[in-house]
Formats: sequence, C-alpha cells, structure tokens
Amino acid sequence: METAHTSAPELFRVPVGRAPGSMRTETRVGHLALWISPICVLLNTLCIFKEPAMGDQDLPGVLVSGLEGPHGICEDHIGDLQKHFTLVTLQEFLENNTRFGPKVQAVYIWGGKPAVTQELLQSLPALKIIASAGAGLDHLDLKLIASCGVKVANTPQAVSSPTADMGMALLLAAARRVVEGHRLAIAPDTENFSTNWMGQEVTGATLGIIGMGSIGYKIAQRAKAFDMKILYHNRKRRKLEEEEAVGATYCESLDDLLQRSDFVLLAVSLTPQTQRLIGKRELNMMKPTAILVNIGRGLLVDQDALVQALQTGVIKGAALDVTHPEPLPRDHPLLKLENVTLTPHAGSATHQARRQMMENLVASILASLHGLPIPNEVRLNWDNSVA
Repeated sequence: METAHTSAPELFRVPVGRAPGSMRTETRVGHLALWISPICVLLNTLCIFKEPAMGDQDLPGVLVSGLEGPHGICEDHIGDLQKHFTLVTLQEFLENNTRFGPKVQAVYIWGGKPAVTQELLQSLPALKIIASAGAGLDHLDLKLIASCGVKVANTPQAVSSPTADMGMALLLAAARRVVEGHRLAIAPDTENFSTNWMGQEVTGATLGIIGMGSIGYKIAQRAKAFDMKILYHNRKRRKLEEEEAVGATYCESLDDLLQRSDFVLLAVSLTPQTQRLIGKRELNMMKPTAILVNIGRGLLVDQDALVQALQTGVIKGAALDVTHPEPLPRDHPLLKLENVTLTPHAGSATHQARRQMMENLVASILASLHGLPIPNEVRLNWDNSVA
C-alpha cells in the first residue's frame, strides 16, 4: 500500500503551481487518516503503560511475597512496581484478607513465592493473572489455576541467555576443575603445583543436551564456538535449518546420547515425566570420563544415585546449579565431594536479566488488566501440558 511509505510532511505538501484551494480530491485526506490511525492506536496502547500520576490512589493491587529479606522481591524493583501497582505483601494479606482480598488483581511470583494454593485462589475474587518470574512452571498447579479462570504468564526470554551462560560456565568449571584449582592455589600448605594436575578438554568434545528449548538451543550456539560435537534429545525435533545452524544431531534415544557424550547437560523442564530422568541406570550408561551438568531442576536427577556414581567413579564429575532441596542440608554428601561444583540456583541471577524479568511481568499484568493480549502467556493443551 503506497501510504506505508508516505511521510508526514508529504501529506501536507501543496503541489507547485497550485493554490491550496485547487487540490480538490487530491488533498490526500484518506491518506492522512490512514497514516494517523495506527499512530493513534499505538498512543492509546502506550497510555496503559504510562507512569501513573503522583496522586493516583486507585492502583491495582498486586500480591507479593514481601518487600525485604531472602524471600522478598528485588528491592531495586520496588519503586518501579509501585508506579503501577499497590503492592500487598503476603503478611499483610494474611493479617487482613477481608480488606486486601478483593483488591488484589494479580499475584507477582518471585523466586517461586508466594505459593499459589487453592485456598489463596479462593480468597482472591478479583484475581486476573499470576505473573511468575523465570521459565519454570513446576511450582504452579496450572490446571487448578485455569479452572479458576485466572491467566498465567512467565518470562522465558529474559532468562534464556544468562542461564545458557551459566550452563557453559559450569561445564567449563567442572571440566577444568576451576573450583578445585582455586582451593589448591590458596591453600596455606601448598608449596608447589603438580604437573600431573589436569582436567578434561572441552574443545572438540561431545556435548549431549537434554532439552532443546530456548535455553538448550542457546547452549548449543555457545558450544559451537568451542568446536564441540553437539547431540540433543528433545520431546520434539528441531527444524533442519536450526540443527544445521549449530551443527546439532538429534538423538531420538536418550540412551544413545548418554553413551556418546563427554558432557551431558540437563536443560529440560521438570514434569511428572522428567522427574528422576537421570537415575542409576542412566548414569551407568555414561562414560567414566563424563561430566553431568544440571541447570534445569534438582528433581531431574536421582541425587542418591548421583552421589554413588561420583563416589565410585561411574562418572567423572558433576556441576549443579540446582538441587533438591535448595539449599541442601549442610551434611549432604554432595557438599563433601571434590568432583562436584555447586552454585545457588543462579542461572538468571544478573542485574540485567532480573530487571528484564520484572519489566516483562509488569507488561503481562498491565495487559491482562486492560484486556489486551498477554505477553508470554502460558497456555495449556487439551492434555494439560504446556502449549
């Protein structure tokens, strides 16, 4: 359509040699309307996301876990959230749910809290949406929430890159024994460095990725830079052009991937089908020089079987950003093994990612409250699996 390339000045231009009154039907009024119409729609949409005036008192209520402490929302985000919402802490709600219950239109989940139970859902009659930070949904009963007519949104794009970075960081740290090397280097009784202290080569090694979603695929992109041979196992096979872009080979059989990989990396969602996906049988299929990396969920792995495999040399090592529970009991055997690298579920823990997560959640809540399409809405298939 030619109006798509018509600039604003052109719409008002008077042809040379003509008086303004002689333009008749050539005034381009229709073109002007076509040019202005989408701008008006855009401005109208943007008004939803404007900062409320300082005197606004009727901001929608949003339930949060707390405003401080280890289970509270990010303190740096509170001011931004309060521009759009009246924040109601879980403690305030529990102390006076008759007052706050009818006012809460959204639940803002950060770090898996607050927990969404049937009791909570029944006490929030105005609830429209549950906005959950991160990509994982195993902490939510999606079928229950849907039965209450409540929407769900998450933030998968915001977490995919930093979590992929963490996956590669753990792989490299375990392969080159970075944490062990640090301890050796700073130990007060260290007098020399042995020439026999070595790790595993990453360049040219075979990486098996279990779960080739957004995070898994970004790990493959990073692994390609290390000239790694990439295998993957996924519920659905990727498109041929996507496989070729990262040099990935699909393994229909998980057993095949386990037997061939030097590094096995878990980036799959936790579901009833994937719980304890890696157990004693699967660990015994891996190479004795293999390293297991888990950036998904702790329950993807049978931890007792993993401890035994690490203690007896069934596999070389493990690097875990996730465990069950979190944190592990201080006497857990995984904490005592030299061939284990542990991090505190920090895959998305960057300032940039956390801010993007917050902004994504705000956008989803505002869209829901104004009847607009919800960014990152979580939809269920007929069998209650995530679409």
